[in-house]
Amino acid sequence: MSGWVVIAGLGPGSDALVTPEVTVALAQATDVVGYVPYVARVAPRAGLVLHASDNRVELDRARHALEMAAAGRRVVVVSSGDPGVFAMASAVFEAVEAGPDAWRDLDIRVLPGITAMLAAAARAGAPLGHDFCAINLSDNLKPWTLIEKRLRLAVEADFAMAFYNPRSKARPEGFARALDVLRAACGDARPVIFARAVSTPEEAIRTVPLTEATPEMADMRTVVIVGSSLTRIIARNGAPIVYTPRFTPE
Repeated sequence: MSGWVVIAGLGPGSDALVTPEVTVALAQATDVVGYVPYVARVAPRAGLVLHASDNRVELDRARHALEMAAAGRRVVVVSSGDPGVFAMASAVFEAVEAGPDAWRDLDIRVLPGITAMLAAAARAGAPLGHDFCAINLSDNLKPWTLIEKRLRLAVEADFAMAFYNPRSKARPEGFARALDVLRAACGDARPVIFARAVSTPEEAIRTVPLTEATPEMADMRTVVIVGSSLTRIIARNGAPIVYTPRFTPE
């Protein structure tokens, strides 16, 4: 088969943070498939067909990409950040596993990208400098009870935490519940970083104590990073530096 599928991460927003290998794949592609705002980041050109779709049809999008590759097309499936972090790589492989045997022999590659949580952490300092976890706070694909359990266990393990999809118009109450769980489990004023639209002109970074964090500080373009009990703040003129030391005392 001459066709292929590349599952690519476009990074957090700035073109400067798109990796060179993703740029090469896009230049070779005949088709780009993805969620509407991510496909809009790809410049149109002759010979390239852009297939934009709603965010709630991930498996349909993955099957479409695989069908085109099986027909000889060179397809790039785009996600923001990294395609393997709450993004399209899993959906494509789920479609492969459930689909025709021939799809398993396709040339399928995953090209990593810079995630929103890593871009946000870099802007703030090094809050993820020691052990950390990432949790998607959306309950569209998993029950709230599981999210709450993972929050409590992450606090018990003393991880720094990065939260994706903290708050949307459709479910504004979820992040308020998450903050209540964190305040009860942590019992301290550890730093919380609200990083919105990192690397874009709308970028805004705000660091507050957990005791002062409110749901309205986040939306769907915000990554929230909560420090561990060891995370520290270096005060200075301008934005503080937030970091988690790599040494953990016994």
